Amino acid sequence: MNILVTGATGFLGTALCDRLEAGGHSLTKLGSREADLRVRGSLDAFSPGAYDQIYHLAAWTQAGDFCLRHPGEQWIINQLINTHMLEWWQRAQPKARFVSIGTSCSYSPDLPLAEEHYLHGTPIDSLFTYAQTKRMLLVGQMALQKQFGLRWLTLVPSTLYGPGYHTDGRQMHFIFDLIRKILRAKLYGDEVVLWGDGHQKRELVYIDDFVSAALELGGTHDNELINIGAGEEFSIRDFAAMICSETGYEFSKIKFDTSRYTGAQSKCLDTQKLRRLLPQWRQRHLKEGLSLTVQWFLEHRESTLPPINSNL
Repeated sequence: MNILVTGATGFLGTALCDRLEAGGHSLTKLGSREADLRVRGSLDAFSPGAYDQIYHLAAWTQAGDFCLRHPGEQWIINQLINTHMLEWWQRAQPKARFVSIGTSCSYSPDLPLAEEHYLHGTPIDSLFTYAQTKRMLLVGQMALQKQFGLRWLTLVPSTLYGPGYHTDGRQMHFIFDLIRKILRAKLYGDEVVLWGDGHQKRELVYIDDFVSAALELGGTHDNELINIGAGEEFSIRDFAAMICSETGYEFSKIKFDTSRYTGAQSKCLDTQKLRRLLPQWRQRHLKEGLSLTVQWFLEHRESTLPPINSNL
């Protein structure tokens, strides 16, 4: 197939493109250098080709308290990116299936994190703006399908983890920050201070497992929103203990700063729909996935272990 991917240079984009290329597909890979999606018409140079699929992964955000500090910019930039993508899709590539990435942040903490509630209730205040831009992306897809018959699919992931994370100075997602801090403490004697009391819970999906599910669903399902998660969550303390066990660092040395931002207390996706659609889908065991990720950090320690801003 002929496929265009935005956000192709990111953590998910790199893994997805590697798998697509290994499968023999022809790819147009777009990062911000190839197309500034904030600018209308930035995709026109890629219009002559007829694409079978468009994977829209690009978004302007970071982990940690980034959303708290940039709500206005997040709204403007992500709305520009998504509006220009949708307009180009409808105008220039109406036969392509449009596969986008949602966010678990869009769910209200007062409702089950099941697909039928994605547009219901109020997301948590600290992530409200980014959550609403993702909701609006879904609404745009639904509107274009209703009027023009376009085909779309939105996949909502849990936090993705695994080797290959881009440690380029941006704030890290919690699991990578945990690994970095504990490894630096083990290797260089740094102090480990985690944000919050450690009882907030999170869910992880190994990057290759997510890509496998995304590719299968992306080739067979239209006009649906589908959660892709592990179906179980663990506390930050649990994740830290697993990493300590893997690295040989003493968990008792870790300190918790309860004055710092922690985000949602729990984010575990309802995966009943996923299990029904992909009953054969299997995940890598969490301890194995963490071990592979820790080893990757050690193998790339020159880029992964220098101190950077924390987000826990």
